[in-house]
This record gives sequence, structure tokens and C-alpha cells, in this order.
Amino acid sequence: MNKLLRASMHPSVLVLYAVGALLLPNVALCFTEGMSLWANIANVVLPFGAYLLLMTLSSKPGKMVWALFPLIFFGAFQLVLLYLFGQGVVAVDMFLNVVTTNTGEIFELLDNLVPAVAGVFIVYLPLLVLAALSLRSSAAPRPFFVARCRLTGMLASLLGLLLLGVACFTQPGYRISDHFYPVNVTYNLSLAVRRSVVTARYHDRVADFSFGARSERAADSTEVYVLVIGETARAANFSVYGYGRPTTPFLAADSGVIAFDRVSTQSNTTHKSVPMLLTAARAEAFGRLYTEKGLITAFREAGFHTVFFSNQLPNRSFIDFLGEEADEWRFIREQLAEGMTPLDDELLKAVRQVLDCRRTKELIVLHTYGSHFNYRERYPREQAYFLPDSRTAAKFENRDDLLNAYDNSIRFTDDVLGRLTDLLRQQGGKAAWLYTSDHGENIYDDDRRLFLHASPKASAYELHVPFVCWLSEDYRRDYPEIAAALQANRHRDIQNSVSTFHTLLQLGGITTTYREDSCSVASPAFREHPRAYLNDHNEAVAPHEAI
Repeated sequence: MNKLLRASMHPSVLVLYAVGALLLPNVALCFTEGMSLWANIANVVLPFGAYLLLMTLSSKPGKMVWALFPLIFFGAFQLVLLYLFGQGVVAVDMFLNVVTTNTGEIFELLDNLVPAVAGVFIVYLPLLVLAALSLRSSAAPRPFFVARCRLTGMLASLLGLLLLGVACFTQPGYRISDHFYPVNVTYNLSLAVRRSVVTARYHDRVADFSFGARSERAADSTEVYVLVIGETARAANFSVYGYGRPTTPFLAADSGVIAFDRVSTQSNTTHKSVPMLLTAARAEAFGRLYTEKGLITAFREAGFHTVFFSNQLPNRSFIDFLGEEADEWRFIREQLAEGMTPLDDELLKAVRQVLDCRRTKELIVLHTYGSHFNYRERYPREQAYFLPDSRTAAKFENRDDLLNAYDNSIRFTDDVLGRLTDLLRQQGGKAAWLYTSDHGENIYDDDRRLFLHASPKASAYELHVPFVCWLSEDYRRDYPEIAAALQANRHRDIQNSVSTFHTLLQLGGITTTYREDSCSVASPAFREHPRAYLNDHNEAVAPHEAI
């Protein structure tokens, strides 16, 4: 064993081990990204030459291994990503997800990605350990070995540059910043940093912003509106849309429910989709997010008392900023011991307290934890309707259990919406709620074996989301034209990122120059908009798949 360890720590062996480990993502991407032959060869040959040259910059290769640790981190991240989604490089949104996702969610996910995590540890951890141990050794690579490595590295780099030029001229749409690893990942990281800096200045940018909003209705008109933002709920698993399992018995039975069946989100990431739901920003005009306030402020200006309750942890992102515009805001998970996650029905207790105050005009925004992985933790055990649901590891062979658990989480969301409706009915008066989800989910649905969300190329399972409205009897009686418009638009092509903001304003009878009735499904003036999707670089593009 000692001989094997000493041999592994030999400088020459360490150089070759490091170069091979760093090249793994490049080789893997040749099989996943569909690039031209020239691009694939350049994607391996040029980095091979560069890594070889870098590893010979010091007489102690262990120093260079640790100097290149960012590339090792990128490599590990990239391989786990390919295990999950089968394609794509580490995106801007994925870097932002790392800093905007709480540590509990991260470890919960990693616990269920054992093969991928184990694989990167097997590849990279021994390299780092051997590099650290080699620093104590006085051994250095032989001059002949260093000279050969440098010559090979220079020749490979020159050949790689030539092939890269060929790829740029022969493959349509090829861009080094998008397709050449690890340049593309480094570029994405720089974009993530720049976005974080701009986000941090949000309050300064919107300090003087005003919607100039006012209510069209009498000041003594009692009205309650609730926006329920779901998490990771896909329309494909809602029985109200024809799914074969009884996942939404309440939505299917209640006469006040209007379900829209052709609705898509414009982002498969929470940190972008939820802010678009809460503001007038959308894929084609995402920049408005940085210069305008949100729905809650519009309601406040119109004389409503506003509250924001979240079952997710704060992360100092746009979701927090927009939620904290409310008169009252609360992240209910902060009140529990670390690591504990309350079920979404805990939000109903906060809603009941608000309704007990009997204010004339009320807006309530609820940000749920919905069907976020690990699905089995999102509903009470006694409501495990579909069984078995115990195998939670992210493996294709566990799909039946994962799907059962996911469907149980949807059924629990349906139960929460039913209980919310009961609270509003007990309150009496004019009331309405709107429920939609930030994005959907992949659950090993086809031969691609995609799992979770935020995949580089969003699937239809991630984009097709529920969009459901409920109106009280009093509301339908007093505003029949709105009820009729909702019914008339329920089979239209809708994007929740476009319509949620404007629909809520119209439901609440709020006028402002920022309200666009052509985007409101509560208006006869609603018009379908071309489907758009916000890509990783915040460009509005057509979705990759039809819904």
C-alpha cells in the first residue's frame, strides 16, 4: 500500500492524473452537446494542451492542482449536472441557485444523488489528497518529462486553436462563450456575479417608483384576494386537466373553480419565475424587474392591506425584496428549528389570523413549498394516498415511488387550496384566489431520463404549469363580466409570467397605467402572446418543446 501511495504521489503520475481528471467534463460534453466533429475535437485537444502546460509551471505539481481547484469544482459540478439532465454546461441560473437555495435543500438533494456524488468524489478527492501530500515531498518531475509535457502541450494548444477556428466558421451558431468548456462555465459565473451585484442595488433603483394605482371600487367594499404561488407543480399531474389519477378532487368538484389548461411558465427556475409572477416583468421585458416594484406595492397604493407569507427561507433575492414590500411579511420556516420544514397548511394558520382582523380590503400572497424535491416530505404521512412512496433516491428504477410521492404532494396542494377556500367562504363577501406554479418538474418521464427542474433546455414537463382561479358567489354576482371573461379564456394559450400580475390587478379592480388588459385573463380584451422562454442569458427565446 505504501508503495502504491508513493507511486501515486510521484510528480509525473500526479501531472497525468490531474490532466485526465480535468479533461473528463470535456470528453463527456462531446457526447451530450451535439456539436460538430471539429468543435468536439477542439473541446478536448485545446484544454488538454492548456492543462498540460499549466501543470508544468511549478516544480511541485501539487501546488498547481490546488491552484486549479476552481476548475476541479467546475468539473465536479458539470459531471453531476450531466448525471441529472444528460446535457448542458453549468449555467448562470445554476450558480445563482447555489447561492439562493438554502443549505438544507442542497444537502437533501445531494443525499439522493449518491451515484453522481460518489463518482465525483472518487475522481477528484484522491487527486486533492495526493496533491496535498505531495507538497511535503522534495521530489520533482524529471527535466525530460517536463520538456516533453511542455512540447506536447504547446503542439496540442496550437492544434486546438486551429480546430477551434474551424469550428467557429463551420458550425452555425457556435460561440466560444457558449460552447467551449471551461470558457463557457467561467463566462456564466461572471454573469452570475454581475447579476448578483445588480440585484443587490434593487432598493436604490426603485426607491422613487410608483404605480399611481387606485381602486375602482367603493372604499367600504369588502374584498379579499389571495395569490398562491406553487412550487414545482406540473400541470401534467393534475386530474382537473385529465390526469388519470385523482390528484385534485377539490379543484375538480368546486363550482367556483376555473382551471386554465394551456398555461406555460417562462422560466424553469424559481429565482426568475416567481419575480415575474409578482411584477410586470416577463421574458421579453425582463429588465423591468430591476426598475419597477411589484404587485404588492400596486395593491398597497390602491388602499389594500397587504401580507406576504412564505414557506421558503429568505435568500436576499428578488422574491424577498418583492415580498417585503407588504405591510406584513413572514417566512414561517424561520420560526422553526434549523432543518425543519413545515407543511404548506401552516400558511393557512397565518391566513386565518389575517382574516380574523376583518379589514375591508386585503391582499394575501402565499409562497408555498409545494412539490419541491424531496416529494415525500411535502405532505403528512396520513395523506399518503398513492403507495408505495418510500424510495426517494434519484434513480430511474425508483420512478414509481417518486411519482407516487409527487402525486401525493399535488393532492396535498389540492387539499390546502380547498381549506383556503373554506376560510374565504366563512369570511363571506367578495373573494378570489389565483393559484399557479413557478415551474414544473421532470420525473424520468421519457427516454431522456431527466429529473428535477432547471435543466439547460427546459422540457414540456417543466414549462406546462397549472393556473387556477376561484371566485366566491358574491364576487361572481357583483362582477359577472369578469367571471365570464375567465370562463371564456380558460382554453386560451396563456403564459403565467405574462398574465398573473395583470389578472390580479383586474380581479382587484385596480387601475394603473401599468395594467395591460390584453395580458389579463379576467378581461375580454385578453390576447394570446407568442410563447417565449427566458434562457440562461436572460434572452427571450422560443421554448424547445411544445406543450
